Amino acid sequence: MAAVTPVCELGWKARDFALKGIDDKTHTLDSVRGTKGTLVMFICNHCPYVKSVVGRIVRDVEDLKAVGIGSVAIMANDTEAYPEDSFENMKAFADLHGIHFPYIIDPTQDVARTYGAACTPDFFGFNKDLKLCYRGRLDASKTTLVEGARRELYEAMVQIAETGRGPEEQIPSMGCSIKWRAA
Repeated sequence: MAAVTPVCELGWKARDFALKGIDDKTHTLDSVRGTKGTLVMFICNHCPYVKSVVGRIVRDVEDLKAVGIGSVAIMANDTEAYPEDSFENMKAFADLHGIHFPYIIDPTQDVARTYGAACTPDFFGFNKDLKLCYRGRLDASKTTLVEGARRELYEAMVQIAETGRGPEEQIPSMGCSIKWRAA
């Protein structure tokens, strides 16, 4: 089921986490934090929205390193109901797509709930003080790439690195809803 990120209040402080990555190391907010900002993304392996743009995500994360932005991708889906999103499959997905930044699993879904994650992909752009400045989309692509699409996430994160503030206008991200475990 498709979902759209809700309009949310900007300025709240990033929540800490300690989650296992596909490199078998534990990653925290502090360990992924950049000197000028931090990008926290919620993605998964099976989502057609993520699959269509994962190459652009990898490109943008690499390009954002040069301006002091640290990045992390969190997979929070119910892996029992969606085995394609399992930890082992996360490793294979990262290998296939050249993901060389922390890709971590949120097995309890507590981090996703704390952040208010709604869909995959869902992007949270924080400034150097870890205040939320961006909650928009990667670009105009959905389940298929839009050729020549403006790099909205990249441009927003560069602006955050330079000014500490995100753009006034932000278009919500759209993707598959987070696959929550039954209560």
